[in-house]
Amino acid sequence: MRAALVGIDFGTGDFKASLEELALLARSAGAEPITTITAKRNSPDPAHFVGSGKADEIGQACLAERIEIVIFNHALSPAQQRNLEKRLNVRVLDRTSLILDIFAQRAQSHEGKLQVELAQLQHLATRLIRGWTHLERQKGGIGLRGPGETQLETDRRLIGERVKMLRTRLAKLRKQHETQRRSRGRNQTFSVSLVGYTNAGKSTLFNTLTKAGVYVANQLFATLDTTSRRLYLGEETGNVVISDTVGFVRELPHQLVAAFRATLEETIHADLLLHVVDGSSPVRMEQIEQVNEVLREIGADHIPQILVWNKIDAAGLEPGVERDEYDKISRVFISAHSGAGLDLLRDAIVEAARAEPGEAADPAIALADAEHIPNSTHVGPH
Repeated sequence: MRAALVGIDFGTGDFKASLEELALLARSAGAEPITTITAKRNSPDPAHFVGSGKADEIGQACLAERIEIVIFNHALSPAQQRNLEKRLNVRVLDRTSLILDIFAQRAQSHEGKLQVELAQLQHLATRLIRGWTHLERQKGGIGLRGPGETQLETDRRLIGERVKMLRTRLAKLRKQHETQRRSRGRNQTFSVSLVGYTNAGKSTLFNTLTKAGVYVANQLFATLDTTSRRLYLGEETGNVVISDTVGFVRELPHQLVAAFRATLEETIHADLLLHVVDGSSPVRMEQIEQVNEVLREIGADHIPQILVWNKIDAAGLEPGVERDEYDKISRVFISAHSGAGLDLLRDAIVEAARAEPGEAADPAIALADAEHIPNSTHVGPH
């Protein structure tokens, strides 16, 4: 599907990196970005988000390039989306809808599919009016007269009932997860969750550590469902449980944060977070902060965290570790692809498992340490 990407620079954040991410998202959804249209504004236009002049420019590009869909790198209101589709005569998608679509394609487990459907219905409920103005009329005709409801009200009620049912089923699954976690707790099994920006290499690292065979691809949101495996770390430490979770992304739709809370419960109840970072990315610091922001949203910001600086081969770095002012490991430099530094990472997990609760590196200190970008020489213990 031929797509036009639209990004408006409001003077906040890394605009270029955000556009590159939008292109990756579009390709992950199956679209082919043909052209990118940008503009600078102080604030969004209430009617078209981009203003009427820029909307006409997008329309001309759609005709010239035979565009089938226009994807905005922003969240559009239902009215803005409706006005743009009328003006452009093509389908318009915003960032939230695009991410929801990718999630719908990738969900594999029963729980993942339920969570995606819940997020989609919550999003749909806010914009039922778009394209359904004919449903505002009362149902009429012999045998079709309802109890005073318009079709639009009926749709909203049905969506509300479905949302309630999905939440009930997800709550039951959450209780099952809680039972499994209590069982692990009784067995005193140390639990580790891999978190990080999408495409940072979490699933590759997970596979390398556990030989799990989780799907890996150079695309955003390749993994949606949490997978847990045991990892044996020697006689003294024994088994630990490692969980691979969904990747985070900037401006992750709130519906998804809420809907995927059950999946992210593994993160909330972990003893240690391995925050996997793409060490070769020029916007790694922004990505670290985006992940920490979502962790704060789900209540996991208090959990001890070690930054795993991945893809060191692409970044020109050497394997090694860094320690904070309390002599706790704050950063490990590895390559999940080549296996370089994985022995150091295993040692870091063992050290964290042996430590008393709360003695691993503090997330705030880890983030402060991350702002110091090392050179290509070996980074060893202080």
